[in-house]
Amino acid sequence: MCTYLTVKDRVEGSAKGPGGSWFRVSDVTVYFDHPVHALAEHTLNIDFADPSKGPAARVALELTAASARALVAAIQEALAAVPAEMQV
Repeated sequence: MCTYLTVKDRVEGSAKGPGGSWFRVSDVTVYFDHPVHALAEHTLNIDFADPSKGPAARVALELTAASARALVAAIQEALAAVPAEMQV
């Protein structure tokens, strides 16, 4: 079932686009819905984008719920290992 909840936020980082070029990302959109490409009925969809550069400056992820939870756990584990003085 789709939740119709869309979460948008600001981020600071970079992403590598389909053409192999890096670009800055400033926005993230997260929602649970039907995927466009992934072989699953529903996925957690994450879009990283720089709207000022147009629709081509976007990287999209479609993850199963289990994969999304594993990603969250991996991110938390990696960040927990970072010394406090390095975290900004």
